[in-house]
Amino acid sequence: MPEIPQAIRGFGVTFRTMFKKVVTEQYPEEKDIFPPKPRFHGRHQLNRYADGLEKCIGCELCAWACPADAIYVEGADNTDAERFSPGERYGRVYQINYLRCILCGLCIEACPTRALTMTNEYELADNTRAKLIYEKQDLLGPLLPGMLQPPHPMAQGSTTDDYYSDRIKGLDVVAMDTDGVA
Repeated sequence: MPEIPQAIRGFGVTFRTMFKKVVTEQYPEEKDIFPPKPRFHGRHQLNRYADGLEKCIGCELCAWACPADAIYVEGADNTDAERFSPGERYGRVYQINYLRCILCGLCIEACPTRALTMTNEYELADNTRAKLIYEKQDLLGPLLPGMLQPPHPMAQGSTTDDYYSDRIKGLDVVAMDTDGVA
C-alpha cells in the first residue's frame, strides 16, 4: 500500500473534527454555568475589622512581593483625631494595576495582617486602561452591619493586640455614635 503524503495526512485531523458537535458556551449571557472554584484567585479585596477599621497597616510588603510590580502602597500615620486602622500606620494610597497583575497571590502571602485577600470575581476586563487601575475605594470590602465608616477610634477598652488577635466583634461598636466618638 502506498504511503499517504504528509499534507493529506495532516488534513485528517481537520476532516475528523469537522462533523463533531460544537461545544459553545454562551458566556456573556449565561455566567453561572461553571462557577469558579472556592480557591480561585480573582480580584483583590482589602479587608476590615469587625468594627469597620481597615486591616491594612501600609507596610508595603505586598508591593515588594509583587513580581509584576502591579501594586502601589503609600502609608501614612494614624492620629487620635483620624484613625483608619488600629496600628500606628494605615494605607493612605492603595492601587492595584490589573493591566500588570498576574493574579499569582504572592501579595496575599506577604500580608502580615491578612488585610489583602482574593475574591472569586474574575470579570476584570474593561473598555479603557484607566478603569483597570483599582484604587483603595474600589478594593475595600463593604461595610457590614455593625461597622462604622473610618476614621473612628478603636473599640472602647481595646488595644491593638485585641485587633490583631481577632477579639474585636461588631457589637463593640454599639457604644459609638455615628460620628465615631465613643
